[in-house]
Amino acid sequence: MEALKQGSDALFILLGGIMVLAMHAGFAFLELGTVRKKNQVNALVKILVDFSVSTVMYFVLGYGVAYGTSFFVGAEQLAARNGYELVKFFFLLTFAAAIPAIISGGIAERARFGPQLIATAVLVGVVYPLFEGVAWNQAFGIQAWLKSATGAEFHDFAGSVVVHAMGGWLALPAVLLLGARRNRYRKDGAMSAHPPSNIPFLALGAWILTVGWFGFNVMSAQTIDKISGLVAVNSLMAMVGGTLAALAAGRNDPGFVHNGPLAGLVAVCAGSDLMHPLGALVVGAIAGATFVIMFTLTQNRWKIDDVLGVWPLHGLCGAWGGIAAGIFGSKALGGLGGVSFTSQLAGTLIGVAWALAAGFAVYGGIKAATGLRLSAEQEYEGADLAIHRIGATPEREAPW
Repeated sequence: MEALKQGSDALFILLGGIMVLAMHAGFAFLELGTVRKKNQVNALVKILVDFSVSTVMYFVLGYGVAYGTSFFVGAEQLAARNGYELVKFFFLLTFAAAIPAIISGGIAERARFGPQLIATAVLVGVVYPLFEGVAWNQAFGIQAWLKSATGAEFHDFAGSVVVHAMGGWLALPAVLLLGARRNRYRKDGAMSAHPPSNIPFLALGAWILTVGWFGFNVMSAQTIDKISGLVAVNSLMAMVGGTLAALAAGRNDPGFVHNGPLAGLVAVCAGSDLMHPLGALVVGAIAGATFVIMFTLTQNRWKIDDVLGVWPLHGLCGAWGGIAAGIFGSKALGGLGGVSFTSQLAGTLIGVAWALAAGFAVYGGIKAATGLRLSAEQEYEGADLAIHRIGATPEREAPW
C-alpha cells in the first residue's frame, strides 16, 4: 500500500506539472493575440526560451534556495520514492517559470531579448525562490514570527502572492524603466491606440490558462490524500465571478471578458482551500472589476504602458487574493478558518515590497549595464524581424 501511495502521489503531482506546463502555451497565445502583428513571433519565442532558462536556473539554484534540496546526487537517490522529489521539482518549476512569463506581457513590443533572459535567470534562480522559501518552507523565521504575532501563519495555498503578485510587482519596475512604446502617448496629449491584433488567439490563450489553472490550484495539494473538491469548486466560482464582473465593467469588450476569468483565478489561489464557494464568487468578481478599472487607469490616465496589464491582473489581483484569504477564509464568512487578516496583510505587503525592490534592482542594473530597450528603428520594424528575422505570416510578406 505504501508503494501504491508513493506511485499515486508521483503521478498526481506529475499530472499537475503537465497541466501548469500547458498554461505556458496560454501565456504565449494571450500575448500573441494582444501585441501588434509585427511582434507575434517574438511573443511565442520569449515564452518558450524563458521557460527553458527558468528550468536550468531552478534546477541548478532556485529549488535549492527555496527548499534546501540539491539534485547533485546520484540518480539512484533521485529515483527514490518513485522520483517524487523530482516531479515535485517539475511541478514547482512551472510555478517559478510563470514569473518571467507574466513579466513578458508587460514589457512586450520594445524589450531586448538578451537582457530579458538575463533577468529571467536572476529572478528564477534567486529572487523568486527567496520569497517562495519564506511562504512555503519556513525560511528566515518569518512565518513563525507572524504566527506568534497574529496567531496564524501567512496562508497562500496556490500562489496568489507567491507567484502572481510577485510576478506583477516585479513587472512594474521593468515597465516603468523601459518606458512606453514609441508613439503610444504623444506630446500633444493624444494617445495612439494599439488594439489587440488577434482576438481569437487572445481568447485561445485565456482558455488554455483557465483550464490549466485547475491543475495549478487543485494539484497544489501535492499529495493525492490531500486533494480537495472545495479547491476545484472555489476556482470555478472565482473564474465565473471574474468573467461576469469584467463583462459588466468592461462594457462587453472581448479583451476584458477573456482576462476576467484570469483575474478571478489569480485572486482565489491563496484561499481556494478555505473559502465558501459564494465567497470565492465575490473574490473573483472584485478581482475582475479591479482589473478593468485599474487597466484603464494605468493605460489612459497614468500613461503606464503595461501592454497586457500584468500589474493590475497579477500584481493587484494577486495582492487582493492574499488579503481576501484572511477575509473570506474566516469562519464568520463561511470559510474554514485558521487564518488571520493581519497575517495575510503583512505577508502580502512583505511579498509586494520584496518584488518591487528586487524589480528595480534587477532591471535597473541591467538597464545601466547593457540597456533594456530595442532601438527606435528596431521597434518600428518590430521585434519579429529585428530579433528573429521572420514575421508571423512570411508568405504574405514575400515580394513578387
